[in-house]
Amino acid sequence: MLNTAIYVRVSTDEQAKEGYSIRAQIDKLKNYIEIKDWGLYKVYADEGISGKNISDRPAINELIDDIKSGKVNNVLVYKIDRLTRSTKDLIELTELFNNAKCGFNSLMESIDTQTASGRMFLKIIGIFAEFERENTIERVKLACEKKVKEGFTLAGSTMSYGYDRENGEKVQTINHEEAKIVREVYSMYLDGNMSYAGIARNLNHRGIKPKRGEAWHHASIRGILTNSTYIGKVRYALDDEERYFEADGKHEPIISEEIFYSAQKKMGNLKRVAYTKRPKEDNYFCGVLYCAECGARMQTNGEYKVNSKGEKIVSRGYRCPNISKGLCKTSRFSHAKIENAFEEYMDDIEDFTVTPEILPEEQSKRENINALLREEYENAIVKLMKREKELMNLYIGERISFEDYEQMITITRNEKNTYADQIINLPLDEEADEIELLVDDIVTNFRDNWQALTNSEKMQFLHNYIEQIMASSKKEEGYQVKVLNVKFQGG
Repeated sequence: MLNTAIYVRVSTDEQAKEGYSIRAQIDKLKNYIEIKDWGLYKVYADEGISGKNISDRPAINELIDDIKSGKVNNVLVYKIDRLTRSTKDLIELTELFNNAKCGFNSLMESIDTQTASGRMFLKIIGIFAEFERENTIERVKLACEKKVKEGFTLAGSTMSYGYDRENGEKVQTINHEEAKIVREVYSMYLDGNMSYAGIARNLNHRGIKPKRGEAWHHASIRGILTNSTYIGKVRYALDDEERYFEADGKHEPIISEEIFYSAQKKMGNLKRVAYTKRPKEDNYFCGVLYCAECGARMQTNGEYKVNSKGEKIVSRGYRCPNISKGLCKTSRFSHAKIENAFEEYMDDIEDFTVTPEILPEEQSKRENINALLREEYENAIVKLMKREKELMNLYIGERISFEDYEQMITITRNEKNTYADQIINLPLDEEADEIELLVDDIVTNFRDNWQALTNSEKMQFLHNYIEQIMASSKKEEGYQVKVLNVKFQGG
């Protein structure tokens, strides 16, 4: 008597579309075993799991182990695609069955791998199963393109800031409170000449929350300023330049085209002032350097330049954030100039030494950044999982068609995978934070050791022992950089 294993699988989508359940598959397969007079060894079930791969399915992996150990010598499934939708996996499983002298049977396709014709037919069926899966993905893409061309957004659980969409509705509507903020963002950028980061700080200070996360950032402000949704457009394939296109949407615009394209023109004319993958320790004065004129903490500022050899280099420096607001007259100055001014100031201090009892306060702040980002991404994933359940309920309740369900669930899952990738890519700790500062080895006297320190060690020194460096550079003084005061930690 053959020790027969029943393997069944159904994904949530297939349950909704086909209407057959795990229970129904098992009942039919048990009846078939009785007819064939086989012995039932065990039922292996993967419920709510896609068949595109084997690694993510615990039941089929248990079945494979039992086949290898000789506990199972016959496998019965309802259909081939219940076992796998991948030709590669199907061929590997077939070879496993052959090597273990384990039979394989499919109820719906009447397949028996103990015969040559059965093995050939099994491979052919697997090819068509994979083709159908790829064809379904292509149909979803075409349906999404069609939906955008008709003026409907593909946004899933979260609309663009300034818009809402009720469950079951296809057209997004203006959220007037958020729309007011969108108009303010464009006004601050165009009329107030504020930076992305400055606008973000303004909104955060006022307690205004974005749709995602707890705070505004440089990127989220730029996202609003480049979002053509606000002039009545809908967008497709944002992350694919070759497939990207815009179409006239059915929703109402929030701003005029004149304002929107003025912002695009301004962004196109701005110099690029951010580094690409810049090591943090290259700007080791950041965080302790303050403007002596207005008291604001100075920001890093870099500009790309081309040297005589045609090589692209970065001119590193610092600037007061109040310059762009017209509230401060201190000029931007280079990293080299502030370092020279700092060294001159320290050289004038008599008998300066560092005490090892002072502890760093900035390190704990930096360590919290990744934790906050992780929490933000995890919260977004939880919301998207709830959205998946909502979509299923809408379909079961016949409030949306299966075509709409497929489109929306695909987009929602793509968003969820994007956040999962962002969590995986979060750095554990910055390299500079892992450097242990040994005071006795690095500095007992600033004047003797500063030039010998690496950039990482200089950053450690400044953040561990310096609380503030007050500096300024004025046009009327020939842009000479001066350090007016240094405040030490605990001093």
